[in-house]
Amino acid sequence: MPYAPASAGDDFQPCALIPIYNHKDTIAATVQALRAHGLPVVIVDDGSNEATCAVLKALAANEPALRLIRLPRNGGKGRALTAGLIAARDAGYSHALQIDADGQHNAADVPRFLAEGRAHPQALICGQPIYDESVPRARLYGRYVTHVCVWMETLSFTLRDSMCGYRLYPLEATCAEIDRAPLPSRMDFDTEVAVRLIWRGVRVRNLPTRVIYPENGLSHFHMLHDNLRISAMHTRLLLGMIPRVPMLLWRKRRGTAWVA
Repeated sequence: MPYAPASAGDDFQPCALIPIYNHKDTIAATVQALRAHGLPVVIVDDGSNEATCAVLKALAANEPALRLIRLPRNGGKGRALTAGLIAARDAGYSHALQIDADGQHNAADVPRFLAEGRAHPQALICGQPIYDESVPRARLYGRYVTHVCVWMETLSFTLRDSMCGYRLYPLEATCAEIDRAPLPSRMDFDTEVAVRLIWRGVRVRNLPTRVIYPENGLSHFHMLHDNLRISAMHTRLLLGMIPRVPMLLWRKRRGTAWVA
């Protein structure tokens, strides 16, 4: 069933949020797919090259429901998402649907994310990837290390996949957490923001969704540097979990940490 765009007076006012860095060949199709579902789109250009800037400028000129934010230099996915989440909140949106610019995520699932968000407006709706044969095996197996760390950091199995960048954020709680303490600027953003929102008391809904790795796709994940950042993040989060143990156990006992 197609998503029905929000009407005036509706408290559920979502937008799509796309961070982009040099994905000039796939961004137009991604925007078109999102607009087909009636979603306004916020794109944060994280210091892309001239060719990508030209594509984005043309898209913005022809699509009035698209807002383009340009960062002066490449600062990382997390910095772009932070800027976009704050801009979406300040523009009056209640939720932001994060989706990648490279065609990895299945835009046909947009109505499912939005329906789940409307039914559970205070929750973080996280994509739970269903991969096909295109997924690199090293990346697939490496994710399980992060899954185990996150289960320890939250003392629950609430979050099925913390690394999937296809998710619907409740902006009030997310931006309040950003205001409380800065979030990572690079690929460690997705996991840390999810863990910290769980610590904050935000409930999670996991939504299975197909994820592909496009042939000749452009990835900005740097195996050495980003894995070092992720390792440092888990050390930081595990240490941050220790003083929160009583609270997390109390929630677990009450059953408030579990969500389907």
